[in-house]
Amino acid sequence: MPDSKKASPGSNATGFSAMLDRRQLLLGAAGAAALGVASELGMRTARAADRTEISFASASFFGKEGLGDLVKAYNESQDRIMVKFIELPPPSSSTEVYQGLIQQLARRTGTPDVFSQDVIWIAGFAAAGWALPLDEYFPKEKRGDYFPGTLAACTYNEKLTALPWFVDSGMFYYRKDLVEKHGGKVPDTWEDMATMAAAAQKAGDAKFGYLWQGKQAEVLICDAVEVITSNGGSILAHDGKSSIIGEKAAVEAIQFLYDTINKTKISPQNALSWDEEPSRQPFTSGEAMFMRNWSYVYPIAQDPKASHVVDKVAVAPLPHFAGGKSAACLGGYQLGVNANSKKREAAIEFLTWMSSPETQTRLALNFGLAPSRPAIFQDAKLKAEQPFMASLQNVFTGATPRPITPQYAKVTLALQSGISKALVSGNVQAELKAAAEQINKIVA
Repeated sequence: MPDSKKASPGSNATGFSAMLDRRQLLLGAAGAAALGVASELGMRTARAADRTEISFASASFFGKEGLGDLVKAYNESQDRIMVKFIELPPPSSSTEVYQGLIQQLARRTGTPDVFSQDVIWIAGFAAAGWALPLDEYFPKEKRGDYFPGTLAACTYNEKLTALPWFVDSGMFYYRKDLVEKHGGKVPDTWEDMATMAAAAQKAGDAKFGYLWQGKQAEVLICDAVEVITSNGGSILAHDGKSSIIGEKAAVEAIQFLYDTINKTKISPQNALSWDEEPSRQPFTSGEAMFMRNWSYVYPIAQDPKASHVVDKVAVAPLPHFAGGKSAACLGGYQLGVNANSKKREAAIEFLTWMSSPETQTRLALNFGLAPSRPAIFQDAKLKAEQPFMASLQNVFTGATPRPITPQYAKVTLALQSGISKALVSGNVQAELKAAAEQINKIVA
């Protein structure tokens, strides 16, 4: 990670000027001319010093450009603020990104002034007093331009402690040709999906009906959030002080996942050891009808070098239970301001620019990162250059955050263990009640 310290803006110019002063005695008029150059340099440096310098720490995101280019564009767009970019590892190394952030924020020195954060870290950073509440800068009447699920994830103890930046979520991939053959309509409910998937398997059109991620890892919690919420259930109670994962709605949802392997048999036993990539590969090789995964899969599915289903794949909101609504587990990174920043107003100005419609559109076009503002999905250029992303507004509308609690790191481990035991043993209700009891001890 680059050093966050920086020399005084005028220090190099001062040394250069002193060196020229010494040489002036020997070089005469030539030395005087050089001193004039140094003087000009000194004036330029003074103007740079008039700008408020702040720092921005973020995981590294790349596309047609990098985040460093985005920060440079901001620095060149105005003459009041100079942002230094502190580059952290890519989000694929999220543990390292997390550790890099907390090491800096815990020092309470004010560095970095602005930072990006995975949605699951927001409550923890807020509870630790590291994230500045943003309500006075972004009152409720100014928040309607963002997806509600993203705003919910950015809120802790009824205070906005992060500003939406970009999103990802779980989504429902399907084979257009097989759906057309076996009913013609993308299933809205999990029951209809299971029926259609089984029919395709029986006809020999698909080896697997439905692929998902059952590995005892974070992605299992994402899958669980989606099915539980789509049945009107939740992992934590509304106040975040107790778990309701042992109640009927959640039990029915996890029972459905168990049944995909053991009853309807639309999912393979191997799903219990799969995270994203092992579940993606059979789908893009043409062996499956339906799959739950993230947005990164779509370009792979359309790549002839990596896929046997080019032009045969589409995406829809995930199914729901009868009487429920589609839910997609929210991912993505959001923006925060260091509560100890000594340059708060400059930090807020940069934060506002980073979350603006113009910057979010640039992130979508150049980085492939989906906007947290629904209106941007109607942008003509986005529709032309990123048609798949432009089609995702209805998917992201149902985006649901994972449990919002400062104890999330402990809660997710308890959930992963409890849900995994339920899926392996089939004792769903007993294992989820045991998990709820363990979680209650964590969040109480």
